[in-house]
Amino acid sequence: MQNKTFVAVAVGLGLIGLSACGAGGGTSSADSKTVTLVSHDSWAVSKNVLQDFENKTGYKVHVLKDGDAGQAVNKAILTKDNPQGDVFFGVDNTLLSRALDNGLFQPYQAKGSDLVLPEYRVDQAKHRVTPIDTGDICVNYDKAYFAQHKLTPPQSFADLAEPAYKNLLVTENAATSSPGLGFLLGSAARFGDNGWQDYWKKLKANGVKVVDGWEQAYYQEFSGSSEGKKAGGDRPLVVSYASSPPAEVIYAKKRPSTAPTGVAHGTCFQQTEYAGLLSNAKNTKGGKAFLDFLLTKEFQDDMPLNMYVYPVREGAQVPPEFMKYGPEAKNPETMAPGKIAANRDQWVKSWTSLVLK
Repeated sequence: MQNKTFVAVAVGLGLIGLSACGAGGGTSSADSKTVTLVSHDSWAVSKNVLQDFENKTGYKVHVLKDGDAGQAVNKAILTKDNPQGDVFFGVDNTLLSRALDNGLFQPYQAKGSDLVLPEYRVDQAKHRVTPIDTGDICVNYDKAYFAQHKLTPPQSFADLAEPAYKNLLVTENAATSSPGLGFLLGSAARFGDNGWQDYWKKLKANGVKVVDGWEQAYYQEFSGSSEGKKAGGDRPLVVSYASSPPAEVIYAKKRPSTAPTGVAHGTCFQQTEYAGLLSNAKNTKGGKAFLDFLLTKEFQDDMPLNMYVYPVREGAQVPPEFMKYGPEAKNPETMAPGKIAANRDQWVKSWTSLVLK
């Protein structure tokens, strides 16, 4: 979900083109000593942790970052017969059924799977994906804006449609962005199959702004992010993550005593990310070793401050900054995988017609 310095520490997932990261763009998994990871743009790991994997296994890891989660998944499906790599990381619960229905992954039960917290386990019969991390998609708010305007920040989905918050919210396109889709699903979970469209009519009438992906929303439109301020962002509400405030603190040039942004905990939707061994992967042995690595305590402990997500392994360490500045939502909205699979595409189509036209 997040990486790079906090100008690309994507506290989540978004959607655009292909870039190669690592040793030269032409590395091939046909080389049995190379494992190629295909991921969204927010993949990140500490150099020493990755080096430990390479030293212990003899494999070199080549990373292909393929935009936001939605685009990366779609591209992986289109190239599944001749995949770009061996392992895919970053498909989340909003898009999981699309990946599984299209045969994106082959079965493999990673070592350490028995240590994944039970609430995050899926596909137990076939083990086509391995849970790696979890987090909450939530509306963030610019504390300074609301203090200056003597306005109480919204706390719920319903609040966002109130006149007091007209023209203040920016969200991502549900058709192209993982957090945008998560926010849509959260509203459907909150208002029901027959109520979410009326809710979005209210949001549209209340001036919600829609952009393609998370980085544009957070770094260009949101007035509360450090980069948004520089870019002249004028929206004090943004769909992001519960873990965005600690990132703002940790990456500040001068660390503040409190986070400059807050989370509307009544707007959250729980997200879980998975990794899997790609069908037709050239280096299946190396891919399996890499999946095992993703569930090691070393990687799970390292992950939060690199991708701003929570670990799913029992006993993994959560940084104190998370607990202080970005605690998980206590009661995030959730939705059963089967319901997402049955409704997602039609809901996105209806949402697009309703909100963007």
